Amino acid sequence: MEMYNTLTRKKEEFKPLKKGQVKMYTCGPTVYWFAHVGNFRSYVFADVLKRVLIYNRFSVKHIINITDVGHLTSDADEGDDKMEVAAKKEGKSAEEISKFYFEAFHKDFEKLNLIEPEFWAKATDHIKEQIEMIKSLEKKDYTYKTSDGVYFDTSKFKDYGKFSKKKADGLEGGKRVSLGDKKNKTDFALWKFSGNKKRLQEWDSPWGIGFPGWHIECSAMSTKYLGKQFDIHTGAEDLVPIHHENEIAQSECSFCKTPWIRYWLHGAFLILPGGKMSKSKGSIKTISELEKDGFDPLAYRYFTYSAHYRKPLTWSAEALLTSVNGYNRLKNILRELKDDKKINKKYLEDFEGRINDDLDMPGAIAVLWNLIRDENAVGKVKTIQKMDSVFGLKLFEKENIKIPAGIKKIAIEREKARKNKDWKRSDKLRDELKKNGWNVKDIKNGYVLENV
Repeated sequence: MEMYNTLTRKKEEFKPLKKGQVKMYTCGPTVYWFAHVGNFRSYVFADVLKRVLIYNRFSVKHIINITDVGHLTSDADEGDDKMEVAAKKEGKSAEEISKFYFEAFHKDFEKLNLIEPEFWAKATDHIKEQIEMIKSLEKKDYTYKTSDGVYFDTSKFKDYGKFSKKKADGLEGGKRVSLGDKKNKTDFALWKFSGNKKRLQEWDSPWGIGFPGWHIECSAMSTKYLGKQFDIHTGAEDLVPIHHENEIAQSECSFCKTPWIRYWLHGAFLILPGGKMSKSKGSIKTISELEKDGFDPLAYRYFTYSAHYRKPLTWSAEALLTSVNGYNRLKNILRELKDDKKINKKYLEDFEGRINDDLDMPGAIAVLWNLIRDENAVGKVKTIQKMDSVFGLKLFEKENIKIPAGIKKIAIEREKARKNKDWKRSDKLRDELKKNGWNVKDIKNGYVLENV
């Protein structure tokens, strides 16, 4: 099994620290708002990785964190805590905000058939561990105190910038920032002081009342559950230059383990035609909103397989509808297959070659369709069932196919045209339905839609 390691910028054969066992950490949600379809691409990618490891008979211990404190509105350790902003805006406590948005996230997580981690690690439940880690860095002289917090001195870590390929030379000394004085522009907060600000979440510490920085939480929690050195760390590509660079610096200095993580894997963005998908740009959906619009969440999962996890994937209604039609067609075909109780070794080997080549899911989907279209192939049902343990698409689960809202609208318009005996418009709308993968059958008191 080979995977692309961000640490070395190349594909490498995967070799865990302990034979047959894998310890894996995934950067989870900051629970101040709803997670959208772009956010969930990273979790689908991490789930596929986990499923491929399990397919290869590894025992996987997986931790996902919940950020419910310390993630500021600026990566430069400036601005307000996102949790505090959301709580004040909605007139709730930070705990209420965290609980509400995590529950919304978790519902969508389940709808995508993502495997639960062994543990959801909440930052506010691990303040003690974060303080202890900061104390260990202080003891080794990697920290300094300013008027607004305790900072990590990146100039004392010779490999700082190596992970993200940033140039660490010529760091600006004494750069003034609105919340304090940093020695170097890349130094980052380990602990922030509350100061005169009225905060909803704050704790006592050896340095003063305040709250932990965003980066320290992942290092402290991951090592609590996985050890001071472990196998795999995943996240979205935007975490590389700051969050993961800083995690590595503080962890390798604190634990004296190099490399702290053996394999780093990062997923590319789901993008809008105009660039990165984000809440501020609007026109984005949550998984639950897609479901309300008539789209099966697993059709979204199928959609993510149309591009390799390290390649950007463009989001549009048209692209999603194509995947919905493909997913529904796939399930319809599989319902008609007869189980001959055999395994097709040739196609299964092709499939394994694809998934073990840095999670080539577009290639794996192509193998699946090739098997389906091969009229002479045996063992289709059992072979596809094994494939679906990686796809996670519930391909043989019987359920009512959801009709997208847009398709329903066209069908209703066609029915109106038919009642008005506008046959030309009726035929045109029938063709439009067919073009989008749906057949309409007229019956005595209406119509029936069937997926092609």
